[in-house]
Amino acid sequence: MIIAPLADVKAKLSAYLEQSSTNGPVIITRNGRAVAVLLTPADDEDLESLVLSRSPRFQAMLNKSRQSIKAGKGLSHDDFWQAVAEHPAAENEVTPRKRKTA
Repeated sequence: MIIAPLADVKAKLSAYLEQSSTNGPVIITRNGRAVAVLLTPADDEDLESLVLSRSPRFQAMLNKSRQSIKAGKGLSHDDFWQAVAEHPAAENEVTPRKRKTA
């Protein structure tokens, strides 16, 4: 992990992009305080996870879904994928995803 001031990152962005891919995240500071993190995603799935984890809209949807599940309104894994497959917006055959284990 590297910590660098914003002015330096602006002047040497290409170098910091390279460093983030080889050395890990670059913490960008302004007046000594962290204001941003420069990350190199491993792949498209990693990028999607990073973006969604910081999305207020997506987090609100997750919270609403969690509340519904607690209230007994959730679907089982199989029922969920059945509903997805039957949805009119499904253009192609939908293949259920395997559950990720933590």
